[in-house]
Amino acid sequence: MSQRLLQNQLTELAEKFGTPLYVYHAEKIKEQYEKLTTAFQHTNTVFFYACKALTNINILKYIKSVGANVDCSSINEVKLALHAGFPPERVLYTSNGISFSEIQEAKELGVIINIDSLSNLEKFGQKYGHTYPVGLRLRPNIMAGGNLKISTGHDKSKFGIPVENINEIVSIVERYNICIHDLHIHTGSEIKDVEVFVKGIEVLFDLIPHFKELKFIDLGGGFKVPYQDGDSETNINLLAQKVGELFAAHPEASKLQVWFEPGKFLVSECGYFITQVNVMKETPAAKFVSVDSGFNHLIRPMFYDAYHRIENISNPDGEKKRYSVVGNICETDTFAWDRELSEVREGDYLVFYNAGAYGFEMSSNFNSRYKPAEVLMKDGQAHLIRKRDEFSDLLRNQIEVL
Repeated sequence: MSQRLLQNQLTELAEKFGTPLYVYHAEKIKEQYEKLTTAFQHTNTVFFYACKALTNINILKYIKSVGANVDCSSINEVKLALHAGFPPERVLYTSNGISFSEIQEAKELGVIINIDSLSNLEKFGQKYGHTYPVGLRLRPNIMAGGNLKISTGHDKSKFGIPVENINEIVSIVERYNICIHDLHIHTGSEIKDVEVFVKGIEVLFDLIPHFKELKFIDLGGGFKVPYQDGDSETNINLLAQKVGELFAAHPEASKLQVWFEPGKFLVSECGYFITQVNVMKETPAAKFVSVDSGFNHLIRPMFYDAYHRIENISNPDGEKKRYSVVGNICETDTFAWDRELSEVREGDYLVFYNAGAYGFEMSSNFNSRYKPAEVLMKDGQAHLIRKRDEFSDLLRNQIEVL
């Protein structure tokens, strides 16, 4: 689709459904998934969509239809995946600091489970022994990712069982005869350097001899996607080549299936967030563009200092000027400082690109503002897949006692 056609389509959707509005293009998800499967076609590799990026039930159903499995970070994500039609054997639940009752519930639902603590591994062994295979989430002590807040494999990270605890792990596994089917690591998000994955593979290869029933090696996710012009992305073809070579050359690993858990890679670029300009305000320090949204709808710029490309789709050919784009929340609430945009006027529509991952999913009702609607574009048709909040939604689950 040409840029002008996209601008016109997004404008029409904003006028039809109102703003703020999240829009997702299904075909882009399929394109990203096929980019992965094509690159890895000569390897024994399976992909699990890390659904914490975007859990709308229609997105889950669509991702199931293109062939991906699903990776979950909570028991409720597991239930959403099952509700979307994923069979249990295509649902992976990687626990993180959870109560053992959640692991029990996941086991009863029949899904694949990764355990991330010695404590829960011991409890699992005591209750289930060899009767139900599980995986181990390990911490490889590798620093990687685009921001410390999304780096999960370093030596101060809460995630996983540190690899230096291998003797304790093996002791528990042997004591209860636990069936370990997979070893899992996830070093972080927005990883550009393929060598980070290579280091992780090498860490896991050293551990393979300890586990005689292994079937899978899970390398997590974290593939980088471009957020601004000139951004690099993870070289998927090079990664596939390295994975193929490393596993083929290792006598024990060559029999194992490789798993990856892409989230942002699949849905980030499919998403657009449309806002409307409420107020223009000029001060000696800046020209402010105040839109009808805030970090209650898109928190990534304030939380991660994340960059999202912004475009004025109401005046795309206007004179370029510099603005600070801010929200309507009663906090410092800035989407972009001193950003060059086509001339902005009150009432114009601004679109934020790469809004499919961790946009709506991290939204809230802060300041008692409504969460936005979501629309799915599929085969050229627009489908409302979540209605905008109403006042009754703010009161739902509250109990008036006074």
